[in-house]
Amino acid sequence: MKTLQKITLSCLLLGFNVQAQEEMSVVWQTKLEHKSENADISFDKGILMGSSAREISVLENEKGTVKWHNDFKVIAPGLSKVDEQIAMWEANIVFLFDRKMGKDKMACIDVNTSKLLWMTDKYQDVGEESIVYIAELESFAVTTKDALTMIKARTGEEIWTTSKFKGVVGAYYYSSDYITLLNYKPTELGALFSGFKNQIVKMNAKNGDIVWEQSFFGMAERKVITREKIVDIDIKNGKVFLFLNGIQVYDYNTGTMLWNAAYDYTVNVISKPMGAKRFGVYEAIAKPLVVGNDVYVLDFKTPRKQYIKKYDLNSGKLLWTSPDIDDAKAIPGMYYVDNTVVLQIGGAVEAQAVIVKRDPQTGEQTTTYRVWYPTVKPLGLQAYNATDGSKMWESERFRKDITNAFVSKTNLIVASGKALYSLDIKSGKDNYEVALGDDKIGLATKIVEYKDRVIVVGEKGISNHTLTDGKLMSSGKYKSSSMGGKKDNMLMMMTDNDDIAVFDMDSCKYKEYNNRKGATARMSDDAKYVYVWDKKEVLKLSTK
Repeated sequence: MKTLQKITLSCLLLGFNVQAQEEMSVVWQTKLEHKSENADISFDKGILMGSSAREISVLENEKGTVKWHNDFKVIAPGLSKVDEQIAMWEANIVFLFDRKMGKDKMACIDVNTSKLLWMTDKYQDVGEESIVYIAELESFAVTTKDALTMIKARTGEEIWTTSKFKGVVGAYYYSSDYITLLNYKPTELGALFSGFKNQIVKMNAKNGDIVWEQSFFGMAERKVITREKIVDIDIKNGKVFLFLNGIQVYDYNTGTMLWNAAYDYTVNVISKPMGAKRFGVYEAIAKPLVVGNDVYVLDFKTPRKQYIKKYDLNSGKLLWTSPDIDDAKAIPGMYYVDNTVVLQIGGAVEAQAVIVKRDPQTGEQTTTYRVWYPTVKPLGLQAYNATDGSKMWESERFRKDITNAFVSKTNLIVASGKALYSLDIKSGKDNYEVALGDDKIGLATKIVEYKDRVIVVGEKGISNHTLTDGKLMSSGKYKSSSMGGKKDNMLMMMTDNDDIAVFDMDSCKYKEYNNRKGATARMSDDAKYVYVWDKKEVLKLSTK
């Protein structure tokens, strides 16, 4: 199953000029009859689960009440053992897998009742990557070596199967009994698909008949940990718009490629960590920027030659090509305002990895689920005229450090490691420059727009500045950490050892919880709570 990223919780609280420390309060604490070696949660459904190799429990998020507890051998007597569990929350289903070479069995149970819905040994080498829930059909698209099969979620009945679609469903678009699918080659099952090729297909959702098939540029994978898709697909005015490695446009009725501004080049800017079983780098190149009937696309065809290209969105006509963008290894930011296109050269990209390590003395194996934001150099800012593509200005001050950026009216808000800036979009000149030394949070690594403020995320905490003049309003010092997520007025910081602090962005104060080594935790989508699985105990903690 998708195991939650391990997070142990510990932090100090430092408001601006005020020192204090406060732990998260326990909302409820429930003891299970087994250890939670695997854990998962659904905030939409209001339930969470914890399981060992033999038992599973499902609890209600609100009060910690155990909805049900059962042994796997009782739930699914046809399984000799359970090697893996995968929660499909949207379908209200949990998959159980009994792995045997060439004789895999999988059982499907109702997550609300533990009732066995169906069991089969028909599908081999099926894992988390190869099962996609199609909500519109209330069915699973299951990929095996030989075929793609559509299966009714509650009964296991096959609706149809096709051998003409190879690989895993990376993205889909459903419309009026037709479904448009993109494939990708999954990391864990890649060796199964010999002769793999990129496919975008339109098929009849009722019987699996292929209406048309085309190839596409790029790889429509999902992120390693968070499982977010990295491709956007949309259908408008009889056209399929595919945003992946640029833009690709197809006729919806025939599949004919109408035009494309895409590159088939994988940006490799971060080294794979030692022991990484799965690894990916994301958001190293900004997505196409659509402004009315115009679309601005980064052309990244080679490692050393990059351009901005402006196209007419409807016809695909190339309107202009910018001068060379000098030796940029990553361009994670592209912004448009006041007939100006601004590029962020280098800076933070997103990396995700599943890292497996084995203790050489004990032989014990540990798995870490890591999401981090390394910086890619060279760095800088450049601006181009949106009418003709000519270069307007380039800032030299960000050669050593740069965060991300965001647009505020006709200004660009950005930071180096040591200062916060507001730049005039047209000229690149400073509206203000504010040193960050008084923030006492180390070098700035990221900025976040929040109300009428700028939240500066540093190496050791966060600070709050006014958007109009950059004045420091509050600051909260923590230990060496990086941003792990945000929601509403709450922002989470995590250390390399998975300690966590949840900040209130208005005051920059935060709460802590000191957790035992080996526990797992997850912050709720509304950032009000942290759920912790600690051996046989599950806790709900308040961040407020």
